Amino acid sequence: MFHADPHPGNISVTNDGSLILYDFGMVGRLDSKTRLKLIRLYLALVEKDPTRTVSAMDDLGMLMPGYDRGIIEQGIGMSIQAMYGTKVDRMEVKALMELANKTMSRFPFKLPKHLALYMRMASILEGIYLTHKVHFRFINVLQNILEEENIVKDAYIEEIKLAFNRFVKSVDSAIAVVPEIRKFLEDTKRVRENPPKTKNTLLAGSILSGAIFVGSTILYAANHLVGELGMICSAAIMGITIVIKER
Repeated sequence: MFHADPHPGNISVTNDGSLILYDFGMVGRLDSKTRLKLIRLYLALVEKDPTRTVSAMDDLGMLMPGYDRGIIEQGIGMSIQAMYGTKVDRMEVKALMELANKTMSRFPFKLPKHLALYMRMASILEGIYLTHKVHFRFINVLQNILEEENIVKDAYIEEIKLAFNRFVKSVDSAIAVVPEIRKFLEDTKRVRENPPKTKNTLLAGSILSGAIFVGSTILYAANHLVGELGMICSAAIMGITIVIKER
């Protein structure tokens, strides 16, 4: 539970610097799962990890379906630099925006309903210290807060579980492609023994190569290594097909 309306009229400070909050007419609540996802997001920001940041945002429902992960990660990376006070190259920002426009990709951020009050609270607090010109960066004290609350361990355990699940899904997807590759290699062996018409061979190879390539691009978002291996297999199959055709 948290105070969802911490405007200046609802906040006071004691002589020893402690905060006093008034008027709990508007409060918000976060369930344990959402809380853990937010902690994962904060940890990713603290550790300057755009990939994990995007994953946590996706799990929180902060991104529209069908977003371009590569472009979003670049944008988040620049935002993290700015959060830590690093000046971002304007030309780099311009290049990213041009890339987003060329790929018809936008920054598809959205505000989930279950986080509306939480984000409102955070925005109000940020506005207060900016108005009073307080030199404060939330990101700089975030790690200490998480450690003091003893919640870092749970977030790391959850991150490991999610990474393992993504890996398992990627392996399952890759295994599903293996029979097709094995079948193609067997067909290739038969082709060498009894060469058919070259047009049919080239067509079959092109279809299989294209199918594996498309599947690899889908897998790439979940696991870069598996996706890259699939693309390499696709290129290899196409190369074998061309060699067979020339023979």
